[in-house]
Amino acid sequence: MKKATKILAASLSAAMLLTAAPVTALAASDAHLNFGCYVYSTSFDPAHYQNAAWQGMRWGITECLFKFNDDASVEPNLCDTYEVSEDHKTWTFHIRDGVLFSNGDPCDAQAVADSLNRLFNVCATTDYSSTPNQYIDMASIEADQAANTVTIVTNVAYADLTGPLCFPFYSIINVEGDTTDAEHAGGYSTSIIATGPYVLSYFDELSKSGELVANENYWNGEVPYGSITMTFIEDDTTKAYALQSGDIDLTENVTTISDLQTLAADDAYYISQKDGVRTGFAYVNFDGVLGNDALRQAVFMAIDGQTLCDVTVGGMYTYGPGVLPVGLSYEDENLDNPWAYNVDAAIALLDENGIVDTDGDGIRELDGENINLNFVTYKNRCLDTFAEAIMTQLSVIGIGVNVNSTDSDTNWMMMQAGQYDLLNQNWTTVGTGDPTAFLLNWYGNGGDNFYSDENTDASNYCHYDNEEFNALYEQFTQSLDTEERNDLVVQMEQILVNDCAVLVHGYYNSTMISNASKVTGAEIPAFDYYWLSTDIKPAE
Repeated sequence: MKKATKILAASLSAAMLLTAAPVTALAASDAHLNFGCYVYSTSFDPAHYQNAAWQGMRWGITECLFKFNDDASVEPNLCDTYEVSEDHKTWTFHIRDGVLFSNGDPCDAQAVADSLNRLFNVCATTDYSSTPNQYIDMASIEADQAANTVTIVTNVAYADLTGPLCFPFYSIINVEGDTTDAEHAGGYSTSIIATGPYVLSYFDELSKSGELVANENYWNGEVPYGSITMTFIEDDTTKAYALQSGDIDLTENVTTISDLQTLAADDAYYISQKDGVRTGFAYVNFDGVLGNDALRQAVFMAIDGQTLCDVTVGGMYTYGPGVLPVGLSYEDENLDNPWAYNVDAAIALLDENGIVDTDGDGIRELDGENINLNFVTYKNRCLDTFAEAIMTQLSVIGIGVNVNSTDSDTNWMMMQAGQYDLLNQNWTTVGTGDPTAFLLNWYGNGGDNFYSDENTDASNYCHYDNEEFNALYEQFTQSLDTEERNDLVVQMEQILVNDCAVLVHGYYNSTMISNASKVTGAEIPAFDYYWLSTDIKPAE
């Protein structure tokens, strides 16, 4: 097959030229780290849940063929070079020579192909809820063991497949040496064998805490810590206290502003804060009471997003109506918001449409029923704080809200089942290098068939369907022109704003805090797939 002579993006051209780094032997270490963090799942299997896929990578257990830099450029990881066909449907990846899994088995072309095939097969044939087809429309995956290459053929052309292959779904695990399968009780939690610098040696599902040890077969240099205790801490203030008391040496995302200010004022602690690529937002379920346009528009006008970001969560978020952070250079600052904060206009709109309180109980009715929105949330990155504050703001216009605070896995399952009116999340918006995957959340595919039981790849969990948005999204996914793609993104964002299709809280500023006398190199990455990297080391 004739090969393309160049890669479209300059950063990818540079990545393609890199050659395999020499495998460096592990230096023995008895250093220990105590890391207090939020634990999103009791599973580490990338096929099991999206949260599980992220957790395996965040804990330094799993790795992908490629990884992101902070500027969204891609660098080789388990793959060192690749080629792409002229039609951008056949991608051949050379697997880095000499890489071993943590149990000593070779991470070669066949192992990589087996891992990726297992991902797609398991997700298609079990009740596992990861959606690898969401980001890669896969036709086939085959290994050439002699050349140590894996060839991926896709059903559609991709401008760049290396970005999607950075996503934690596509972490490479040892299928032969692993015991993970749908029937293995609990196997998805503790038996993952992968290539990262650390290995899970123990995990307690009740406390959601675990122990890591150094991967003695790690391929990419020294592993700084011989062991790490990962302690589940849900409450932000508890994270800060644990750091101050010396119970932990490192933590992520303290979002209580008073605690963060106290730590910042003390030279004993180092705070890494970054304007990342995350948006906090609430799904709006169009297959429920918020499918009523007037009600939905009034709800949006009654919410003071600027105050929520600046005051309620103390600047941990930067407000904006668009779904993408303004720092991503899509000219989002030009978006027009027809539903900006205006309580009087919200009340008038409800009254004009007969959405009134007929029985004097303080709650307006629609179709004879009190409006009590089911707002599903969980305690992470101020999401529960937003939900509680929005409940208060909507009470001013006579809209009731029941805040249902769950754990992250339950939140995710309720999202997939449509068991909510509002449900908030905090997502990396360019998790595959551009917003293709994120904007898929609102792609309706032009009809009810999108929501059928047969469509196992559906990602639109809010039942939003706008023909103009769908057409622009399809044009965006087919375009290979950067300027055109950027313009299409802004058009799609404006449609979402006009339709009140998604309630944007704001753009999140991530943090990682360390004890400066014990830890060095603890920087929060823009793509926070990578919490435990080998850059985090004992302070000398």
